[in-house]
Amino acid sequence: MNTQPSFASSAAATTARPGRNVVVVGTQWGDEGKGKLVDWLTESAQGVVRFHGGHNAGHTLVVNGVKTALHLVPSGILRPGVICYIGNGVVVSVAKLMEEVAGLEAAGVPVRERLRVSEACPLILPQHAYLDIVREHHRERGGSEKIGTTGRGIGPAYEDKVARRALRVQDLRHPERLAAKLKEQLELYNHVLVQYLRSPEVQTPEALQPFVKDGRLLLEPILQEALRQAQWLTPMMADVSAELNAAHQRGDNLLFEGAQGTLLDIDHGTYPFVTSSNCVAGNAAAGAGVGPSLLHYVLGITKAYCTRVGSGPFPTELDWQTPGTPGYHMSTVGAEKGVTTGRARRCGWFDAALLKRSAQVNGLSGLCITKLDVLDGLQTLQICVGYELEDGRRIDLLPLGADEIAACRPIYESLPGWSESTVGVTDYDKLPENARRYLERIEALCGVPIAVISTSPDRDHTILRHRPFEHRG
Repeated sequence: MNTQPSFASSAAATTARPGRNVVVVGTQWGDEGKGKLVDWLTESAQGVVRFHGGHNAGHTLVVNGVKTALHLVPSGILRPGVICYIGNGVVVSVAKLMEEVAGLEAAGVPVRERLRVSEACPLILPQHAYLDIVREHHRERGGSEKIGTTGRGIGPAYEDKVARRALRVQDLRHPERLAAKLKEQLELYNHVLVQYLRSPEVQTPEALQPFVKDGRLLLEPILQEALRQAQWLTPMMADVSAELNAAHQRGDNLLFEGAQGTLLDIDHGTYPFVTSSNCVAGNAAAGAGVGPSLLHYVLGITKAYCTRVGSGPFPTELDWQTPGTPGYHMSTVGAEKGVTTGRARRCGWFDAALLKRSAQVNGLSGLCITKLDVLDGLQTLQICVGYELEDGRRIDLLPLGADEIAACRPIYESLPGWSESTVGVTDYDKLPENARRYLERIEALCGVPIAVISTSPDRDHTILRHRPFEHRG
């Protein structure tokens, strides 16, 4: 018998033209409309990958007038036949993933046969959400400003990852190992909760009450819930890195879906008012297990104005609560409420200096401008082109750090608005002249070409100027 390995299949695979891969990132503080664009771009992809964040993200898709909100499942799931991957950079609440999948399947979307979850993903368990909530209460009680977390355990789960004590998806395959690691972790958590954060004084949310007693986390209920979740998740566990590299070699196009936005990045955002992961394009490689050379095009998603949820500096913020003001117009016409929490989004003028920072740290290949239609009817528009500092100096690039940003006074350039409707326009030349001037000014200020323009939440209301998946050269 011939025992030599056969290389015929791998040789054939290497003769295929490798796929082209696109990374989609938010360039502001999140909520830029990434979900719609990922769904729309998936028409040209065979796989969609989430590479960071957790169920603190919220992506809304509107297809044929039907709205779907996603938090963990990649936004390509509504496209038949597309494989969806959750990469190792994502922190996974299996409980929330189960809820989300159940809702999609009830709507007729087959999910489990097309969803692959990296065995290296850190798990979010009840202790993470509880610590998150208690810490925010502790900050408020001590007179400090809240970070503005979603209270879903994202930060504590990433802390465990960095401290090398995380429970990972692969641990669910090994009940004894899981129990031992969980016991050790809860001993630490309970010491911090009771001795430092005074958790018995904090009211426990109803959803966490089965896992908490007198401010202390209970080992057995948390363990049993994790073991129940393991049975459900096991068929979807995968070596996502290996599968993505194989898919690329056989010619699949892959779309890497970012969550949150660049200014919430743990390194490059308005620290400390940031999320707990890297939101920039470069993290698509580390968070999914592919080499940087496989990231061929970076599409930055940005609203035609700015919004921000939660605390932190926001140089171009307007009065968005008073009727008749431009900020109120953005808030109401744009329906600016967070998908995940329902919190109102603060609204303000477009900030080109901020976008220049995002273009720099992401290496943007092109821009997608969303919610252009929200600006319909505003007589005059402002674009922030830079900032004046307290010492009188002027800069045209967003500084690093919350204190420095809070001290910036925006310098505005005025442009005429338009009264015509842009809702549903799919041809660039049919946009109002002043809308085109506005977009072209953004392009010039930021130095990045506009590839795509969204003119409503609906999938089909999109203007395509350049094709991100098109092979070049």
